[in-house]
Amino acid sequence: MSLPLRSLYNWYRQLVANPKYRWWIIAGTLMYVLSPFDVLPDFIPFLGEIDDAVLVTLVATEVSQLLLDRIKASKNQKSA
Repeated sequence: MSLPLRSLYNWYRQLVANPKYRWWIIAGTLMYVLSPFDVLPDFIPFLGEIDDAVLVTLVATEVSQLLLDRIKASKNQKSA
């Protein structure tokens, strides 16, 4: 991944990991995906769906990781 994309990815992950901003970032991302106004408009074949697909994948990955971490923490707390 190129440096600007990597830094943008890391910035997004840090925001989602922050409990203060987590749900605002997730809601904003989902609103962007559902919005007809995009960086790459959806009427452009193939390119229009790339930004939406990347964001959906990123949100799904981060939310699933948060859920897995919460499940592991609760299991560790129960076994202790």
